[in-house]
Amino acid sequence: MTSPITSTRRSFLKKVGAAAIAAPFITSNLLAAPPSRRLRHASFGAAGMAWADLTQIANCSNVEIVAVCDVDLDRMVEAKRKFPDARFYQDWRELLDKEAKNIDSVNVSTPDHMHAPIGISAMQLHKHVYGQKPLAHEIYEVRRMTELARRQRVVTQMGIQIHSDVYYRLAVQLVQGGVIGKIKEVHSWCGKSWGDMTDLHNHTDWVPDSLDWNLWLGVCAERPFIGGHYYHPGNWRKRLDFGTGTLGDMGCHIFDPVFESIGLAAPHTIRSEGPPPNQWNWSLNGQVCYTFEGTHRTASRNLPVTWYDGTSRPPASVLGLIEGEEVPDSGSIFVGTEGVMLLPHFSLPTLFPRAKFQDFKFPHSKGFKHWEQFVEACRGEGKTMADFAYAGPLTETILLGNIAARFPQTSLKWSSWRMKFDLAAANQYLRRDYRRGWSVKSL
Repeated sequence: MTSPITSTRRSFLKKVGAAAIAAPFITSNLLAAPPSRRLRHASFGAAGMAWADLTQIANCSNVEIVAVCDVDLDRMVEAKRKFPDARFYQDWRELLDKEAKNIDSVNVSTPDHMHAPIGISAMQLHKHVYGQKPLAHEIYEVRRMTELARRQRVVTQMGIQIHSDVYYRLAVQLVQGGVIGKIKEVHSWCGKSWGDMTDLHNHTDWVPDSLDWNLWLGVCAERPFIGGHYYHPGNWRKRLDFGTGTLGDMGCHIFDPVFESIGLAAPHTIRSEGPPPNQWNWSLNGQVCYTFEGTHRTASRNLPVTWYDGTSRPPASVLGLIEGEEVPDSGSIFVGTEGVMLLPHFSLPTLFPRAKFQDFKFPHSKGFKHWEQFVEACRGEGKTMADFAYAGPLTETILLGNIAARFPQTSLKWSSWRMKFDLAAANQYLRRDYRRGWSVKSL
């Protein structure tokens, strides 16, 4: 499963190069030069992560930025300077209506609650879609996006760019090569805290002149605007209706190499040991325990995988396996029958016990440009590594943890093919009704 072993951990790090460390979203291993046909592209979102996606795609050869959309006019200022020939819109529906014949691909880099409405609408027009993580806000939406992408035969890629990077590619090689034996358990965590127990919903502020609040709300129920970045632009990830908390934000990244390397499918039980969200916001310091059906890479028929965020961390018995190594702010510990792998997010994996692996030579591995891979696939050159067929089940797994958080200390049994929990009360969170006038075909 792996390339010939030819380098130590130290020499491998040198080969990766300082440039890759300084710019974690861009690796030094480039794909082949793309064909000459121009790709006409539109961006939904103009700032924040949308700006990163837009500029990375625009930097690929022979890409024309035709249109850009953002509900906040102030957040389009830099895009207008960089792409003076593009057309700018505040309403994503107007962009698709007017530019459908002029574009080939889009990136959907909005708050989570609008990923599915925009992504589904673009795919119905046979546009290729680069969708930010998590793929959608609700499990039902994710399932529909995955199915539609397959039916429409469009190119898709989820914005888990480190999936294509050399560090995660190497970690997958190590696990699949059996370097630490069969996997017994995995612990993953993130130090971010996209949670907030405050409630300001008796407070109303003036909407900034630059922002169309109705368009920002989109499919969600009407409510007054709250200033101080409570929603826009900074803290929507904390809010139940708009974001998906720390697990939704970072779980798609950190669970990715776990999911891929072991070959996991949907979990069959999910249990939250952390605090529940309140009426409006995701909670702090979550802990979610998943149980997956084992694969040929696991030590038993069932594999436990546990997620921790905020200040929560794996127990001392697990952290002790990394022999005093500094615990990274985010990462995973894979516990195998023949050893342990610490995979920081974002850095080179380390193997334990140190005495056993001190002379271990790492296999050759290479990374790819995630955005350029999408662009080339849109032209019919190669395939993407994180298409919706892969990203959909991964995202569903992450969102299952958020539903479990609403029912703390309760083991939920999940049937993926029926898309149903054994607890009736949990099923109401699989899908939500869209605001009147915002219905979308296929959703």
